[in-house]
Amino acid sequence: MTTLSEARAHGRPAVAAGESDQLHHKWNNTRADFPQVCAHELFEQQVARDPAAVALEFGAQQFSYQQLNERANRMAHHLRRSGVGPDVLVGVCFDRSPQMVVALLAVWKAGGAYVPLDPTYPLERLSFMVGDADTAILLTEEKHRRLFASTTSKVIYLDSDWPMLVREPHDNLAPIASPSNLAYVMYTSGSTGTPKGAMILHRGLVNYLWWAIKAYALGPRLSVPVHSSISFDLTVTSLYAPLLAGGSVELLPEDIAAQNLLAALRRSGDRGLIKITPAHLELLGHQISKGEAAGMSRTFVIGGENLLAESLHLWREAAPETRLINEYGPTETVVGCCVYEVQPGDPHTGSVPIGRPIANTQLYVLDASLEPVPPGVIGELYIGGAGVARGYLNRPELTAERFLADPFSGVPGSHIYKTGDLARYRTDGTLEYLGRADDQVKIRGYRVELGEIEASLAAHPNVQSCTVVAHEDEPGKRVLAAYVVPYDRETPGTDELRGYLRGRLPEYMVPVQIIYLDALPLTPNGKIDRKALPVPSSASSGAGKGGAARNKSEEAVAAIWSELLKLDGIGIHDDFFDLGADSLTATALVAKLRAIFGVDLSLASLFERPTVAGVSEIIDVLVLTSSASNAQAGSGQREEFSL
Repeated sequence: MTTLSEARAHGRPAVAAGESDQLHHKWNNTRADFPQVCAHELFEQQVARDPAAVALEFGAQQFSYQQLNERANRMAHHLRRSGVGPDVLVGVCFDRSPQMVVALLAVWKAGGAYVPLDPTYPLERLSFMVGDADTAILLTEEKHRRLFASTTSKVIYLDSDWPMLVREPHDNLAPIASPSNLAYVMYTSGSTGTPKGAMILHRGLVNYLWWAIKAYALGPRLSVPVHSSISFDLTVTSLYAPLLAGGSVELLPEDIAAQNLLAALRRSGDRGLIKITPAHLELLGHQISKGEAAGMSRTFVIGGENLLAESLHLWREAAPETRLINEYGPTETVVGCCVYEVQPGDPHTGSVPIGRPIANTQLYVLDASLEPVPPGVIGELYIGGAGVARGYLNRPELTAERFLADPFSGVPGSHIYKTGDLARYRTDGTLEYLGRADDQVKIRGYRVELGEIEASLAAHPNVQSCTVVAHEDEPGKRVLAAYVVPYDRETPGTDELRGYLRGRLPEYMVPVQIIYLDALPLTPNGKIDRKALPVPSSASSGAGKGGAARNKSEEAVAAIWSELLKLDGIGIHDDFFDLGADSLTATALVAKLRAIFGVDLSLASLFERPTVAGVSEIIDVLVLTSSASNAQAGSGQREEFSL
């Protein structure tokens, strides 16, 4: 691996003449035509082509393109009369449901841009986003009324207010937004302690979707499941691409997305693609048989974090006809800007390349002086082209720092985005991702600024100083650990600190492990010496409450938890989720319990009783009930059992 400083130390020029031609003309020659309209206009064109086709499925419900369009139009007419127009921001807060899709389309049709608000986020975070975006209107449902009780924005509840909205016209509205207007503002973690909103334009969104429809071979009658939050980039691909291509979207219930996705994939159907994170893909690989793998989807589009070839073994062996595509791209450049399709002869270990730029996109690997570096030399990745965002909402200084005038395109007013990612070009023009140049990390596909966690933690009255790191407890899986120096007067408990952070940060940003120190180690120049921080242990996770197992069931459950969570000394009253479990781990636990005990533990039961003792008691009842049912079936008698 050659660094830029090493190359220059040996007298090698930054880029030779022939290499410059490759970088600027050959590898970045991605010009392609795409519609100069807004995304919802392409949806309306699809409605006109085949109004009766199924656009949306949600459980037993189905909605045709015409039905979905008319519902969105009724909402849009009301929004436009309420003042929504170009670059007017509207908050949208829903669980995955048909109302969510209606709301998103309605905002666009009215001419505005939406701000996705995840209802699982802490109230403090949602309040900041609503205030920062200065949303004119909030669209939500009655179940989330408490989240916006103190807002000054106008709130419309699509369920309870529908009798009023249904009286609105159902015809398409005259378009008033242009491709240069905002499509949405998506908030991501911010290093200063508060999230930042990336302002995405219709032009960039349409360029990406138009490219994706062709590149991923989407079309009529092909289904795509949506299993992620509207606040996650994955959803942009899996929701809008099929709707613009004439396919159908299968919305999966909230519950636990990983389990619902597995159930959906086991149902028959012609799926055009599944957009998924590497962690989800690996979990699916552990849950299905080789025979099931082949027919699940035509294409897996994998994104959100670094993809290791090891996680693709099952699919490459059992489903060789399935396309496996690594898609790279930050929120600031519309979901995906670079892709690599795994080939049969590729290595089976190590990181999968991120590939080449998509249509109308340029990728530059530059040094600190913004000069291109030669192939094989590591530099920072900058992105130019149609997908570059307008900048960060209300953050002019950060926008100026990260969105720079494009020195290569020759197009007046164009910008390149400074990603903070380290990369290098191979000699064939393929890009490799090599990590970060700063403290940003990816946790389960979500972008996390460690500084935001540190700022929230430092605000606790009993925390004197702190730092947060992401350590790899197994290949490809990072876990957050917080190092805390408390004030002398009182040391806050692990549960107290986690609870405090849960009131301010999304669940995926709450550290799994908390380590208490007398002082943070420092380098000679006074900075925190992260290399000198102690390695987290099981004790720092808070495991070990309530003593040892009392029976065989508790022993087995504790052993499974220890295996899944990579922790020792788990006590019978430890909380599964407080120890660092997430939706993926919960799904894996259910599968393990099924394999060992032959019973199906519902995820609702796990959430209600998330301790070793609680789960063991439920399992004992399920085993007893199952045995009794089998005995009754064998004797020809029928009797209902209830828990």
